[in-house]
Amino acid sequence: MSASRTSKSDNSKPSTTSPIFDGRLNLEQQRKRAKELLRALRSGNSDAQTRFANTGHGISTAEAGNIQLADAQLVIARENGFASWPKLKNHIDRITEQNRQIATGTPPALDTPNTLHLRCGSDIRNGLGIAGFAGDFLEFADPFCQGPVPDLPLDQFVAIRADFIASSYHITPKDALARSQREYSALTTLDNYDHVVLWFEHDCYDQLILAFLMDFIAVTKPATRIELISVGEVPGVARFIGLGQLSPELLIWCWENHRVSVSDAMLEAGRTAWKAIRSTTPDALKAFVQSNTNALLHLIPALKRHIAELPDQKSGLGLTQKLALQIAADHGPLPVGKIFGHLMRSYDPLPYLGDLMFWSEIQTMMECQSPLFILSGDQEQDWPTRLFTLTETGLETLAGNRNFLDNFTGNRWVGGIEVSPRTSRHSR
Repeated sequence: MSASRTSKSDNSKPSTTSPIFDGRLNLEQQRKRAKELLRALRSGNSDAQTRFANTGHGISTAEAGNIQLADAQLVIARENGFASWPKLKNHIDRITEQNRQIATGTPPALDTPNTLHLRCGSDIRNGLGIAGFAGDFLEFADPFCQGPVPDLPLDQFVAIRADFIASSYHITPKDALARSQREYSALTTLDNYDHVVLWFEHDCYDQLILAFLMDFIAVTKPATRIELISVGEVPGVARFIGLGQLSPELLIWCWENHRVSVSDAMLEAGRTAWKAIRSTTPDALKAFVQSNTNALLHLIPALKRHIAELPDQKSGLGLTQKLALQIAADHGPLPVGKIFGHLMRSYDPLPYLGDLMFWSEIQTMMECQSPLFILSGDQEQDWPTRLFTLTETGLETLAGNRNFLDNFTGNRWVGGIEVSPRTSRHSR
């Protein structure tokens, strides 16, 4: 039912065209970087001076000769997200030791067989096993960041979601409904376990599902201990996209550093957010974002990104649509897969789409009277290889000189909000 991204599940978030760093820092490499930085600074390199300044070391050319290796090591540590070089070294030493334990078949005891690890995809299932986690694994991966999310009774809600998943991700309706029913039904078994751990990251895909789960847990009140791991950044990982990119040792790091008990405040924040997500207007969403609640650390930034999918007032484009056109404007004609790679690696401020989810967005953008772009080949050709070329209409729409909703012939959804030329326009 899902869409792949390193891969959360069949439908989760994406592998891009270049490797994504798994978080394993190498101490010798970091020492070498510090020595190279020191040499560059002493030679008057302006980039090295900027790096020192960006980490709190404004240095004049005259002072550069007095800078020591320890100063350069501090810059390297701070660039990696650590307050000091010793903290970076301690982190690497611990990760190295955990790697040794895993390699020798003696990983640390972390949970018990009566623990359930719940994740919105399957991307960390294997890594948890390698790291030594002994509990069961449950995937719940309904991608609420796409398609209709109506405020309806659960059985009707599941049916509508399954219909969307089948039509958008090219799954048979029977299979989509069966998987949806299986995943939703599995949530009723949480109190079969002594301990439930929710594994999430900071983007729309994860955080909208987390809001649903907070609402579900608040209503059903399973008799078990529930904890949350919600991760927005990882030391040494400049572009953290998701838990699925991390090595088993870094999953242990998440367990040790980001695991907290689910509180009543978290449940209430999730319930309020989930109601706002299903609203037919953006008012409740905007009010929630402005409330600045920090009960769920990454929820508000994710909802801001979610709101950005509403049509822009001038162009009528959601942010993903706009960024796809912008990439083509910046780089010229590209295969759709490379458009997706650029989106994930650098353009999207908070990437969340899976590859099939992105292709669904592209297909939706093609539902218009005057095309925004031309795709080479035909439906028999693998979509990532089809060349994406902007048209004059696409350029004018990107510039805000034309409004896509005057051209659009289909419909799309941002949570409970329908975006189509036939309904009142909700815009950012």
